Amino acid sequence: MTYAAHGETLAASKGRPSTSGWFNRLMAARGFQKWAAKSFLTRRIVRREGEAMFDLLAGFCHSQVLSALVQLEIPHKLMDGPMEAQALAELALMPVERMQILLRAGVALGVLKSRRKGRYGISRTGAALVGVPGLSQMIAHHDVLYRDLSDPVAFFRGEVETELARFWPYVFGGDMEPEVAATYSDLMAQSQLLVADDTLAAVDLSGVKRLMDIGGGSGAFLAAVGAVYKGTELTLFDLPEVGPSAAERFATAGLTSRTRIVCGSFRDGALPQDADAISLVRVLYDHSDETVVALLAHCYAALPSGGRLIISEPMTGGAQPTRAGDAYFALYTLAMRTGRTRSATEITQLCQVAGFDAVKAASSRRPFVTSCIEARKP
Repeated sequence: MTYAAHGETLAASKGRPSTSGWFNRLMAARGFQKWAAKSFLTRRIVRREGEAMFDLLAGFCHSQVLSALVQLEIPHKLMDGPMEAQALAELALMPVERMQILLRAGVALGVLKSRRKGRYGISRTGAALVGVPGLSQMIAHHDVLYRDLSDPVAFFRGEVETELARFWPYVFGGDMEPEVAATYSDLMAQSQLLVADDTLAAVDLSGVKRLMDIGGGSGAFLAAVGAVYKGTELTLFDLPEVGPSAAERFATAGLTSRTRIVCGSFRDGALPQDADAISLVRVLYDHSDETVVALLAHCYAALPSGGRLIISEPMTGGAQPTRAGDAYFALYTLAMRTGRTRSATEITQLCQVAGFDAVKAASSRRPFVTSCIEARKP
C-alpha cells in the first residue's frame, strides 16, 4: 500500500477527511493554480489540463461546426478541388463573412485546409468523413440528439420527452408508416456498413452453414457476410415493414438464391430453428434487460448444440469508462428511452443466464464503432 493510500485509509477510519480531499482542495485553490501556472515544473501540465477543459467546454460548438459543414455538403463539394469562400457562400445562400468563420472553424478542427488566395480545400480527415459509409448521414441526424440535450440537467433527471424516442418508433415494436420505415432502414443500413466491416474483422464465420441475423433491417450486415463467405446460407428475421428493402438489397448483391427473409417480431416468441449461428448487430442496446433476457433465451432455444451467438454493438467500458461507450452511446440510448448501453461483462452475464457458455469478447479494432462478443450453446 502506498503512503497516500495508507493515509486515506487511516483518515477514513478516524472519521477525518482523506488525504485525497486535502489534495483536491489544494488543486482547487486559486493561489496554488497561479503558482503552478508560473512554475517551470508544472506550467506545461497546467496548460495541458486547461486546454483539455476548454475542449470539453467548446465541444458543443465543435459538433455544430461539423454538423453545419455536413449539412451544407462542404466536404463533398471540396472533393474535386479547393474553392473560394465567396463561391461556397453563394452555394450555401450565406453571407461570405459568415462562411469565412465556418470555414476557418473547419480548418481549426482539422476537417478543412487553408489554401492560397483565400481558397479552402479538404484535409485527410475531411476526405475520410466523405468516404466512411453512413458517417455524414449520422452527423446530419444528430440535430435530434442535440435538441434533446439542450437542457442537460432536465435530461439526466428524466424530465425531457425526447425527440429521439419518437424518431425510432421501430424499437417499440409498433406499426410504422412506409416513409418512416424507409427513413429508419436507410439510416441503419448506412451505419451498418462500417459495423459490418469491423464485425467481420473480429469474428471468423468459417464453417457456419446458415447464419440468421435478427433485427437486421434492410440486410446490410448479411449482404456483407454473403460477400465474404460464399457458401453460407443467410436468413434475415425482422418486422414485415423492412422486408421489401432487404429483398431489393439481396437481389442487387446477387444473393437472392442464398437468402431467406422471415417476417416477425422476436417479442412474439419462438425463432426459426434451422440456423447454426445467430447474429445480433446493434440490437441489444435498443432494449431493456427484460426484453434482452427473453431474446437471448429465444436465441438459445433456436440454436442446436454447439451453435454460435454473435453480438456486435457499442459497449461501455465497465469498470473503466470510455468516451465512446460512456460519454456518447450511453446518452444516446438514454435519449431513446427503450434500452441502455451495456459493458461486455454485463452482456456476458446475460448470455450466461440464458444458458450460453464459452462466452468471450472478440478483439475489436475500433471499439468506438462496435465491440463483439461470441457465445456457444453447450
